[in-house]
Amino acid sequence: MADAPPTIYDVARMAGVSIASVSRVLNGRRNPREETRERVLQAVAELGFVPDGAARALSGRLKEVVGVVIRRVRWVQSSEGGFAEQDESLIFTDVINRGIEIAAQYRGFNLLLSSVDVDDHDVSGRLLALARKSDGLILHDRVLDPDELEKLSRRVPVVTLANVATPTTTNVHSDNSAGMRELARHLLADHGYRTLAFVAGLADSPDSLARGETIATEAAAAGATLLTGPQWQGNYYASGGARVIEELMASGDALPRAIACANDQTALGVMYALAQHGIDVPGDVAVTGFDDIPMARHLRPQLTTVRQPIQEIGATAFDVLHAMISKGVPTERDVMLPTRLIVRASCGCPSPPTSPAWRAA
Repeated sequence: MADAPPTIYDVARMAGVSIASVSRVLNGRRNPREETRERVLQAVAELGFVPDGAARALSGRLKEVVGVVIRRVRWVQSSEGGFAEQDESLIFTDVINRGIEIAAQYRGFNLLLSSVDVDDHDVSGRLLALARKSDGLILHDRVLDPDELEKLSRRVPVVTLANVATPTTTNVHSDNSAGMRELARHLLADHGYRTLAFVAGLADSPDSLARGETIATEAAAAGATLLTGPQWQGNYYASGGARVIEELMASGDALPRAIACANDQTALGVMYALAQHGIDVPGDVAVTGFDDIPMARHLRPQLTTVRQPIQEIGATAFDVLHAMISKGVPTERDVMLPTRLIVRASCGCPSPPTSPAWRAA
């Protein structure tokens, strides 16, 4: 906010140095280089920064703790389609967090994991409390609105996942557009499907929005029909995908020839619900996902999907945050990792040959 007092992070950004360098200058420790000292003092003067006890304490030593915040759909006792346990398993999120954890351990950092409800839009106070216990924060998906994100990033370095880059934060994500474009063209050109649907993820998720916009563009260019809208709104969970199909069947509306899902867990629910109604995948309806989580290759039929480097996303997010903590401003604000189409049987392609699990002696 414009009227918020400047912080040590603002000084570091303006001076183009690390927080530790600012602290050494302010405390007269380790004889910082004269050039660094002058840049820091100039930034302090221009910002009107007054160091407080917390800022001085920061210079003594890092906490070596990073806060990680995820979003959860509110759990209900009667989950659709028998997915109550699966709804509590954030498979994609768990793999990302494992990547963060591995990178953090390598640097000697620990994680503080917290979660917020997707419908809770007043979480800034909780995140500020977490920030005071951490050297930096990694926020999954759209945990905060842009104005609150800007306010938080003035207090502590922030890296977001599946969001948008800002002047004070860095966003790490996969190439959603390229991945969905490759998948859409496979369905439209290689298979010739003329009616498609997109089961979206969370309504405000930048990842889901990017994937939906891309498949809409590709369908329009191919002269195909794409079904979207509230009736196709999922929530990234298997139960959300199952609910979409159950409501569609109850309405009596015709099924599209192919259903592209915002993620693999949604595709799991879609395939389950279709099977419950005797609808063959891919014979009657092709189904695809996005992520390539481990279970995608174990479904029957195996799931055609877009592979993201999930664990690498988490590791990259920590490495970027660590650079912000130790060196100040990062080299780039938007870090995009590549994706790859993984063709299996659920789209209508032949099943790949499999080796027997064992051989007789």
